[in-house]
Amino acid sequence: MSLLFHHPLCPHSRFIRLALAEYGLDADLFEEKVHERRQDFLLIDPAGRTPVLVADGGLVVPGAGPIAEWIDEAYGPNTPAARLMPGDIAGRVETRRLMDWFNGKMFAEVTDWLVTQKVYKRFMPSKAGGGAPDMTLVRAARANIRHHLAYIGFLVSERNWLAGPRMTYADLAAAAHISVADYLGDVPWDEDELAKAWYQKIKSRPSFRALLADRVIGMAPSEVYADLDF
Repeated sequence: MSLLFHHPLCPHSRFIRLALAEYGLDADLFEEKVHERRQDFLLIDPAGRTPVLVADGGLVVPGAGPIAEWIDEAYGPNTPAARLMPGDIAGRVETRRLMDWFNGKMFAEVTDWLVTQKVYKRFMPSKAGGGAPDMTLVRAARANIRHHLAYIGFLVSERNWLAGPRMTYADLAAAAHISVADYLGDVPWDEDELAKAWYQKIKSRPSFRALLADRVIGMAPSEVYADLDF
């Protein structure tokens, strides 16, 4: 069985967990505390970031983007009905564009600040940068998430799903980042009804169940986190 090095509130890890679940692929999960710079993990991936997938046979696939592409290339052609990367060129371009938007831009503007300041720093020693959260960054993330919700709302006002008529990696990437902010209680759900309806739809999928069961020691999720009808 494959092994996925992850963190429960790493949005990129959550994206890959959703993708694996949508394809019906099993993987053992190993919670990696990347701030510890564990030598065995660095030998697998010198970048020292989650997620990292060690596939059957020992192939190491590091990073959300490469893992998603590997899953599609290895399993997508045999499961066309469930394939998360469109078959047409334009659809693939749009899906990759939006994957980069959420895994890159939204991460830099929202989820990286929220998770680092509110979660990771709690468990890091002071010499490694741990301590109280920088609330200036938390407030900036809370302001920025409104723009991303509005963009999701705009996309689904024109399409069935974010990248087109079918659910793709783009939806899973966006949902993974939103789910982290939702766990922390930092999603203003009254801002955009279309974005909320889209998230309710994807949150109700079987692939989301494991994420909704995640808990971080000493940090309870928001009241609506596991509620499908919030």
